Amino acid sequence: MNSARQCLLACRRGTWPWLMLVTAVFAIGLAMMWGMGGCSQPSTPQPTAARPMPQGTSQPAEPQLAAPTVESEPFTITPPLGLPPVPIPPDNPMTKAKVELGKMLYFDNRLSADGTVSCATCHDPQKAWAEDLPVSKGIRGHLGPVNSPTVINTAYAPVLFWDGRAGSLEEQALGPIENPMEMGHSLDELVKQLSEIPEYRQRFQDVFGTGVTKDGIAIAIAAFERTILSGNSPYDRYTKGGDKTALTEQQIRGLRVFEENCAVCHTPPLFSNYQFYNAGIGLDKEPSNKGRMAVTGDEADFGKFRVPPLREVAKTAPYFHDGSVATLEEAVRIMAQGGIDNPGLASALKAVRAAQLTEENVKELVAFLEALSGEYPIVEPPQLP
Repeated sequence: MNSARQCLLACRRGTWPWLMLVTAVFAIGLAMMWGMGGCSQPSTPQPTAARPMPQGTSQPAEPQLAAPTVESEPFTITPPLGLPPVPIPPDNPMTKAKVELGKMLYFDNRLSADGTVSCATCHDPQKAWAEDLPVSKGIRGHLGPVNSPTVINTAYAPVLFWDGRAGSLEEQALGPIENPMEMGHSLDELVKQLSEIPEYRQRFQDVFGTGVTKDGIAIAIAAFERTILSGNSPYDRYTKGGDKTALTEQQIRGLRVFEENCAVCHTPPLFSNYQFYNAGIGLDKEPSNKGRMAVTGDEADFGKFRVPPLREVAKTAPYFHDGSVATLEEAVRIMAQGGIDNPGLASALKAVRAAQLTEENVKELVAFLEALSGEYPIVEPPQLP
């Protein structure tokens, strides 16, 4: 730049001919161009605007990895009259897509090793979500040791199974799948099997952002089962709805007998305190079912079973953990007499025995228990992939 400036000054003083003036101007231009590009520090490259595409063509999209899709549209449970709000685990929020996936899995026979048994086989919506057999029939005709309790209102249960070995619906859901007497499947093999079905792969991706997993199976089934509720029974309309005509006179008398003798263990509104008692049922069989002792290892728990909830009890025959009693009246009669004698008989049943309930009381109790039949969903099997 200095030499160019000197050339220009010389021209002004007439030292240089006119030709040199032109040369100086040319030199100044070159110097300016050099200073803008060649001698400065490299500048940060600026993005180049995309060239417009010819009309009728489209810009090719850059390839991108597909992000996991997690369907989170909430599923709201409104409990029927007589039931409290449904407890929802914080790590298993309810969504519509999850409930729908759980329903599909619940009805799918492929969860069993030979493709013959589903959750709905032993917990049939058409049979008050229970079964009408004394004990469950699994794959290859295997007979289990206990009667299948209803799924109804298990959303509230702090313990599951007759012996209480599961503490949540999520924990409960996988047990029957691997039980050799029930569904007899390997969970690892089941995951592989379901992963080969495109719709299941897509649904697990939509709900969890993953492929098919054992945890996802359990979580989805549990979410679906939380929707199976029963309430708005004549009892609820009488006690909560203000309808004093909802119960018959016999049922009202039965309610009084129940409150005085049975409600300690069969506590409303779910009609179970979910504790474990020895009523002497099935202890004459060989081998005897150990009941709660199989879980705790405590001999004091021998022959103790979870108190069954009584909503819809009139529709879930046969009764007790072994399905040994065919009718509701006979089941009530056994309990009204204080159970069956044995060394571990529960003190609560001894108190009922001392009350000396009559045959008329038994009929009143049966009438009252029939008033616990309310409204529950009867779900049709969905179309499976």
